[in-house]
Formats: sequence, C-alpha cells, structure tokens
Amino acid sequence: MSHRASILSSFPSKMSILHHHRHSTRVPLNFCHNLQNHIGASLTIKDLPLLLFHHNHRHYPSNSSSFKVYSSLNLFNSDQSNIVLQDVGATGLVMVGAYSLVLVFDNLTKNQVIQQNLSRKLVHVLSGLLFLSCWPIFSNSAEARYFAAVVPFVNCARLILNGLSLTTDAGLVKSVTREGNPRELLKGPLCYVLVLILSAVAFWRDSPVGIMSLAMMCGGDGVADIIGRRYGKQKLPYNQQKSWAGSISMFTFGFLVSIGMLKYFTALGYFELDWSSTTGRVALVSLVATIVESLPTTEVLDDNLSVPLSTMLVAVLMFG
Repeated sequence: MSHRASILSSFPSKMSILHHHRHSTRVPLNFCHNLQNHIGASLTIKDLPLLLFHHNHRHYPSNSSSFKVYSSLNLFNSDQSNIVLQDVGATGLVMVGAYSLVLVFDNLTKNQVIQQNLSRKLVHVLSGLLFLSCWPIFSNSAEARYFAAVVPFVNCARLILNGLSLTTDAGLVKSVTREGNPRELLKGPLCYVLVLILSAVAFWRDSPVGIMSLAMMCGGDGVADIIGRRYGKQKLPYNQQKSWAGSISMFTFGFLVSIGMLKYFTALGYFELDWSSTTGRVALVSLVATIVESLPTTEVLDDNLSVPLSTMLVAVLMFG
C-alpha cells in the first residue's frame, strides 16, 4: 500500500465526516508546512478538505465550544438563523398583543362599559408597559432592539399617514385622540411612539434609563391623568390645568412602576443595581419628572416628550 493510501485509509468514513461537518477551526500556521514534509508530493489538492476535517477531529473534540464550522457547504450559520427567527417571532407576538389590546378597549368603549377618555388613557398606560415587558422575549443579539422598535415604528407610520389624512382609519382616530381630529395624531400620540422607539434603540434592556423613561411616561403620566380628572378638585397654584391628586398619583405610580420594572429586569439578569441606593435615586427621578409634568408647558412641549426626556436626563445622571 502506498504512503498516501495508508494515510487516507486512516480517515473517518464519509458519513462520519458529514455527521460532524459542523465542527471546524482555524488551521495552525505550520499545519500545511508539516503536512508537506510528512506526505511529500504524493498529496493532491483534492485531498486537502479531507485532511483538514481529519486534523480538526483529532485536535478538537466535537463537544468543544471554542470553535465553529464555516465551510463551503454551510452558506449561513444556523445559530444566526435561529436568532433572526426568534426576533421575528417576538416582533410578531408583540404586534399582535398591541393590536389586541387596542381592540379590547375599543369593544369596551363601543359596549359602553367604559368611557372613551378612560379607554384612551388605559391604552396609553398599558400599551407602553406591554411593549416594555416583552423586551426579554427578544434574543441577545445586537440587532434585537431594532426588531423590537419595528412595532412602534409601524404605529408611527400609521399615525403620520392618518394625521396627514393620506389614509383614513376612523377607529385609530377615535381610540387615541381627545376630539376626534386626525391632526391630533401628530401631537401626543406621535410623541408617545417616538419615545418608545428612542427608549428601545438608545437604551434597550441593559440600561435602567430607557426602562424608567417608559415607566414614568406610561405608569406615571398616564395614571396621573386618570386620577387627576376624577379627583383633581384642588388645582396647583402655578397651573390650573393640573391638580394635587394628579401630581401625587404620578409620583407614586411612576415610582412604583419604575421599581417594579427595574426589579423585573434585574431578576432576569440584564443588569445589577445596589438597592440600598437605587430606591432613593428612583424617587428623585420620579420627583423631577412629576415637577416637569406639572409645569404649564403643555402647549409648548407635550407631556409625552417632556416627561420621558426629563426622566432620561436625570436617570443618566443617577445611573450613568
């Protein structure tokens, strides 16, 4: 038997190689040089792939996590495709949840179970918190935040098209506006979805900043409007459009929702916080956001912008 034939006969069978084709690694720089010295001129170029597989299986166990296979037979990484499928599925799930939430409250309003204004504010509170709560179902890839942002981006496009009267969606206008004017879609509702996009893309789930901005905008400002309209007889001395009941409820619920969401994300391991100081810092952020919301600046800057932006600013100073 020739020298070349004896070497090739010691290799694994073709089926064994195909079974383990996913395992490979970089070839050491001296591998080809040593191979040439060992085998000589009897090796042809068509034998090289088989020799490379044999080298990898000899030197790197099949259960090693230190390498991956990138062969001409593998046009894309299967792990990467699974990540994309996870993010696409999560995006679809969040979108279905968001539309289902709006549909539920639309039906409650049509059946006169709750009033239109209350339905609109509950959607304001719950849709943002639903979006935030679903962040963990996305993958750990760097692109996951952009998949998550697709949901508010689609709503952003709907608001712009209907607000400019390029399309007509009477249900959308009725569910998110106060007076039924499509132009209102370009104010508070548009600011709302832009903040959802900003919080996801700029901060995502590994920072307390974006989480707190949504907690204060949804849980704080949203509840403040509900409580203020119902129990807000005592107005603030510097703003007759706001009440003590509304401001107190904003601070309370904004603080509680922020703490709850921070505990939720820390429990899932996205970041760690020193709770001996975190509670005080969250209280300070909530207080600043409450003061900003109480100012008579609504005509200049919508609360859906002023509250989350001020929260982001102070949270960055508090948490880095």
